[in-house]
Amino acid sequence: MKSRMVNPLTKMKVKYQLILLFLVMVGPIFLLHAYGNTKAEQILKRHVTNAYIELNKMNVMLIDRNIESVNKITTTIIQNPITQRLVPDARDAVIARVNQYDEMVKLLASYSLGQNGGSNVNYSLYVYDPEDLYFFAPKFQYTLSGVYFFSDQDEPPWFQEAIQKKGKGYMRIVDATEMLQPRKTLAYVRAVNMVTNGKKVIGVLVATQMDHEIGASLQSISLPGGEIYYLNRDNEVLASTVPSQFGHVIHVPEPTDETFDVSEHTYHFIDDQFIYVVKISDTLGQKLLYKVPVNLLLQQQSELKQLIQYMSITYTVVVCIFMMYFWRSIMRPLQKLAIFVRRYEPGKLIPSTPFRERKDEVGVLVHAMYEMANRLNTLITYKYQMEIKQKEAQLQILYQQINPHLLYNTLESIYWKCTMEGNAESAEMIKELSKLMKIGLSRGRELIRFEEELEHVAAYIRLQQKRYDDQFQVRWDIEPGLAHHLIPKITLQPLVENAMIHGVRQMEEDGEINIIARAEADYVEIRVEDNGYKTVDFDAITRLLTSEESNPKLGFGIRNIHQRIQLHFGAAYGIHYRAREGGGTTVTIRIPLTPIEMDGSIDKQA
Repeated sequence: MKSRMVNPLTKMKVKYQLILLFLVMVGPIFLLHAYGNTKAEQILKRHVTNAYIELNKMNVMLIDRNIESVNKITTTIIQNPITQRLVPDARDAVIARVNQYDEMVKLLASYSLGQNGGSNVNYSLYVYDPEDLYFFAPKFQYTLSGVYFFSDQDEPPWFQEAIQKKGKGYMRIVDATEMLQPRKTLAYVRAVNMVTNGKKVIGVLVATQMDHEIGASLQSISLPGGEIYYLNRDNEVLASTVPSQFGHVIHVPEPTDETFDVSEHTYHFIDDQFIYVVKISDTLGQKLLYKVPVNLLLQQQSELKQLIQYMSITYTVVVCIFMMYFWRSIMRPLQKLAIFVRRYEPGKLIPSTPFRERKDEVGVLVHAMYEMANRLNTLITYKYQMEIKQKEAQLQILYQQINPHLLYNTLESIYWKCTMEGNAESAEMIKELSKLMKIGLSRGRELIRFEEELEHVAAYIRLQQKRYDDQFQVRWDIEPGLAHHLIPKITLQPLVENAMIHGVRQMEEDGEINIIARAEADYVEIRVEDNGYKTVDFDAITRLLTSEESNPKLGFGIRNIHQRIQLHFGAAYGIHYRAREGGGTTVTIRIPLTPIEMDGSIDKQA
C-alpha cells in the first residue's frame, strides 16, 4: 500500500510558515525586478546598437562621398594639361618653367577653396627635381597649397609609398606647415602619372586637412557622451571628435563570427563600460568607430530602475506592516491556545474564554476549544458521579441477592419435604422452579453460556408440560459444540412461551415446538418453530422490532430481546419472524460466535 504523502510544511511551526509566506510574497518581486532590469538593459542595448549601426552606415556613406569628391578633384587635377606638362626638362627655358610653375600654383589654388561650407581642403603637388631646374620655386612648404620640388635629400617619407600605389589614392597622416607652424594633418595621397605614358611619374598630389573635412562630418553626429573615431587598418586615429586622440593608435575589439555582418562589413561589441559599433569602408578600407558609454545610455533607465526599487521597497514595508498585524492578530491567539492545550488537565478549573469579542475563525476556534474543555470537565464530573451510582447499584444488588439465596434454600427444603412425603411430581416442579430462578438471576451476569440458557428454557418447558399434561411436543436439534458460546440470558424462554401460548396451546397432542441451533461461518442461528394455526401479522411484528417506539398491543418481550441482542452484539444481529413452511411461525435468532474457555474467559481465537 502506497504511503500517504506528508506535507513538509506541517513539520514547521506556524510562525516559520508565515515567514516562508512572506518570502514567497516578496521574493518574486525582487527576482522579477532583477530579471526585468537585466532584460530591459539587454533590449535597450540591442535596439540602441542597431540604431547606431544604421547611423554608422549613413555616416560612412557621407564620409565616402566626401572622399570620392576629393578623389574626383585629384583626377581632374592630374588630367589637366597644366599638370601633364609639369615635367622637369633642361631643354625648357627658365621663363617657360616659371610660367608652368605659376600656372600650376593657380590651378591648385583654384581647387583649394572651402568645400560645402566646411574647412578648406588644400591640394599640393610634390615633384621630384634632382637637377634643381625649378630653383626659383620654394624648397620647403610654407603654405597649405602649392607646388614643391625636392631632391633626393628632401624626399618626403611617403613619396615612394605613393609611387608604389600606382595612381591609387589612399589616406595617411602627413607633416604639414600652416603659418610657418609644423603640424600633422590627414591627407589624401595619390601619385600623378603621365596620361600618355602611365609608367612615368610626374609627382605626388596631396590633399591635406582631410581631418577637418571628415571631422566636420563626425561632428554632425550626436552621440550622448560618446566618441567617434575614423581609423585606418592599423587602428590609427585619422579623424575624431576627440582632437587629442589624432594620430594615436587605440584599442578596438576584434569582430567575431556572431557579430560580424559580412554583407554590410559591420560588427559591434558590448562590454560593461562601452558599446562599440564599427563600419569598414568599402572605398579605402578605413573604419568608422562609435564608442558609446553604457552608463550614460542607461541613465534614464537607471532613473526608472530607482523608481521601481523605491516602489518595491515601499511594497515590502507595507507587506511587513500587514504581516506584523496578522502576526499579532493570528499568532498571538494561537500561541495562547497552544499553551492552554499543553497545560490543560482534565477536571482542572478553566479560566474564562479569551478573545470573546472576535467573530472570525480564530475567535471561533479559541471559543470552541475552551467550550470543549468545559464540556469535557462536565463529562468527567458526570462519569465520576455515574461510577459512584454504579458502585451503589452494585451494593444494592448484593443486598438484594440475599433474598434469592434465602428463596433457593426455602425451595430446596420444600423439595426434600415433598420427596420424603412421596409427592414426587410436586417435588420435581419445585426443583424446576428453583432452576428457573437460579439461572434467571445468573449472579447479575447479562451474558451466559448457551448450555445454561438451554437448561433454563428446558426447565420452563418441563414446568409447562406438567401444567398442561403434556399436551404438546418439543423437539431439540442442537449442534454439538455450541455449549460454551455466549448468549443474552432469558432469550429463548419468552420465544418458547409465545410459541406455546399463541401457537400450540389449544392443539393438544398435535402441537409441536422445534428448537434448532446451528453454527454458521461467523455466527450462530437459533430457530424456534411452532405449527400453530393462528394467523400472524408478520409486518406488524417487523415494524415493532425496527421502529423506535414500542407498541403495547404487540407486547414488550420480543422487542426487549431484539434490543438486548443488538446492544450486546450490534445492529447486524437480532431476531426475525417469518411464516413456517407447512404452517406456523418461525423465529430466527442470530448472534455472533463468542466461545469462552472452560474457566469462563473469552476465547481470543474466536
